[in-house]
Amino acid sequence: MGQHSPGPPGPQASRQPSSRQAALRGGVLGAGSESEEVGKSGPGSPPVGLLPCLDSACSCPGSLPVVPAPGGCKEGTGSAFTCPARVAQSDHGCAMRTALVYHEDMTAAQLLWEDPECEIERPERLTAALERLRQWGLEQRCLQLAAREASEAELGLVHSPEYVSLLRGTQTLSTRELQALSGQYDAVYFHPSTFHCARLAVGAALQLVDAVLTGAVHNGLALVRPPGHHSQRAAANGFCVFNNVAIAAKYAKQRHGLHRILIVDWDVHHGQGIQYIFEDDPSVLYFSWHRYEHGHFWPYLRESDADAVGQGQGRGFTVNLPWNQVGMGNADYVAAFLHVLLPVAFEFDPELVLISAGFDSAIGDPEGQMRATPECFSHLTQLLQVLAGGRVCAVLEGGYHLESLSQSVCMVVKALLGDPALPLSGPMEPHHSALESIQSVRAAQTPHWKSLRQQGSTPILNPSTYSLERRASPVSPGGPKFKAAEAQASAALSSLLDQLHLNPTLPVRTAVALTALDAALVLPADVLRQEGSAPQEETRAWARLHEALAQDKALTALGKVLHLLNGILDGQVSSGIAATPEPAAAPTLDVVIRRSLSHGARRLLCVAVGQLDRPADLADDGRNLWLNIRGKEAAAPSMFQVSVPLPGTTGGFVSCVLALVLPLAYGFQPDLVLVALGPAHGLQAPQAALLASLLRGPAGGRVLVLLEQGSTSQLAGILARVLQGEAPPGLGPFSMASPEDTQALIYLRGQLEAEWKMLQVAGEAGGHGPG
Repeated sequence: MGQHSPGPPGPQASRQPSSRQAALRGGVLGAGSESEEVGKSGPGSPPVGLLPCLDSACSCPGSLPVVPAPGGCKEGTGSAFTCPARVAQSDHGCAMRTALVYHEDMTAAQLLWEDPECEIERPERLTAALERLRQWGLEQRCLQLAAREASEAELGLVHSPEYVSLLRGTQTLSTRELQALSGQYDAVYFHPSTFHCARLAVGAALQLVDAVLTGAVHNGLALVRPPGHHSQRAAANGFCVFNNVAIAAKYAKQRHGLHRILIVDWDVHHGQGIQYIFEDDPSVLYFSWHRYEHGHFWPYLRESDADAVGQGQGRGFTVNLPWNQVGMGNADYVAAFLHVLLPVAFEFDPELVLISAGFDSAIGDPEGQMRATPECFSHLTQLLQVLAGGRVCAVLEGGYHLESLSQSVCMVVKALLGDPALPLSGPMEPHHSALESIQSVRAAQTPHWKSLRQQGSTPILNPSTYSLERRASPVSPGGPKFKAAEAQASAALSSLLDQLHLNPTLPVRTAVALTALDAALVLPADVLRQEGSAPQEETRAWARLHEALAQDKALTALGKVLHLLNGILDGQVSSGIAATPEPAAAPTLDVVIRRSLSHGARRLLCVAVGQLDRPADLADDGRNLWLNIRGKEAAAPSMFQVSVPLPGTTGGFVSCVLALVLPLAYGFQPDLVLVALGPAHGLQAPQAALLASLLRGPAGGRVLVLLEQGSTSQLAGILARVLQGEAPPGLGPFSMASPEDTQALIYLRGQLEAEWKMLQVAGEAGGHGPG
């Protein structure tokens, strides 16, 4: 938000905060009488916007947002409303896991005078996104909640009483008075409806937090305006009036007793308002990436740089990743998550994830001038869903290219609903400038986070002055570069629509093919229990490759595996789980690899865990990538054959997955992922679930997990749920990787990063990567 192109700081935005800005950054409302009334309308009353659930058959906590009952779900109750938790429990086919919070009144505020800087923040941002959600059938799949107004006590969790009073007074101002008041702030406009709209935006975020933390839904999106992340204690800023996400974090702590909240701000502008509010608070971890250009992009703040890490007890809990060039794309965003955000987030272990979901960081947006395509935000959302038990609340921030915005919103909602993400387009090779930024933030944060120290040290750079000669030039609207970027954006957005037509959501997301279904196996209702087998002739033909497959049990299991594999390769099923007898585990895996490569899979990633050797005569032709976890030693005979010992701690396992497995997977861009849990695989159920969950992304959800028949029903059930899109169970307390595991990881990355660019965490000296 703000200036459309880099330039010298203007009179209202200097690199150092003005005295007025510094004064506005003061503390928040303490635990006084007003804050004690947050979420309440009177003594003994349920929270504002929440009504007591009167459904005696419902198991909700007692007070939840009341919403119109979905048609057909409450026959005979005589009620036009139902509790969201009851909807989530419904066995009528109406179960909903994702909330969508919205109110049409938030489209009322609009610019009443000419202002080229502010005109892009317009009501159509919401209506376009909502219309696209309806077109794609996504709104109907969500629990729809009408936003409520936040109370003034709730606003007071972050904002001063004087500021709230000032905003209340805008409802009666004339247009001339509104324009004069707006001019006192940076990139802000007021309208007589602004106070109402802004209270609805905050209230929507709070309703979403309530719905998620009471278990009514797993996750959700608040579709709101005005945005909030620039707003400060006593100042509007950058289109933002009240700080929606910051208030939601304060509310979650006070109302729900949370102790650790992660805020992920992927808007293209630095959310300095959130940073100021929590910079000395170790209970809130704030991560922001943003267009910075060495301080030459709005809001021109020195504290937007990588070495601004928080203050006092909050040191290390502010993580800034400044983009010093435009044009960052899918590979850059995924690399930032894998090498910066997620290692720190796993160590922090949040109880709730709040996303400041700005889509001016997507392709086509005039503010960001970035190249990340909408489906990238589906991947980012999926990566965050493995945290906090999947409790993720996304709140809209910026986004000013209506088509890019609306498609990106849809991609996030699809991910929240558990739909597989579309495979990422384009080469997965981070820009050199992005690697410099990643290197800088890792260097700044390493003193504060064990998870970054265990991945090896990186040299400390001066992030605000390095590579100045490679800074991007401004792109003038209407100029040749601008028109070329617009054409590229249009092509990418059109391509996404084509992909959606070619890759519709499959009717069967997950199927389970086990030879003996244990009575203790509990599966989600929409997981298919496969009964069929491949034709006997086909099964016997493949079994001839290995003597161990000729036995009756092995042959029966192979037929079921092949039938499930055929369904995945033919596009009938997205993912699946199959079991094999222990003596036949390696032969079955060999058959599955060969069958996949000979029938449609162009690139196959095989993650073999345990005592499973790579088939000796498997061609090393680039069509298959073999990764063995629990290998005897760290080794990489070729770029397509990698072996790593199984780490012995939670921190070591997470580091192995984030710093080795996923970079290889995203770099390889497979059509299908095989996860084989062989003899003596050594993985605990939460580890296996995390691995399977994270590997859904690179192959667009096409994952086949092979288990031993002796595996527990509990493991099969957990894997089925994560392949359906549910969050994996937590790994338990974070513990440092052993020195041996750290050295193995550093060795392998050193061997492979020249070929697999997603493994890199630093710009090569004197290197000139893409961009």
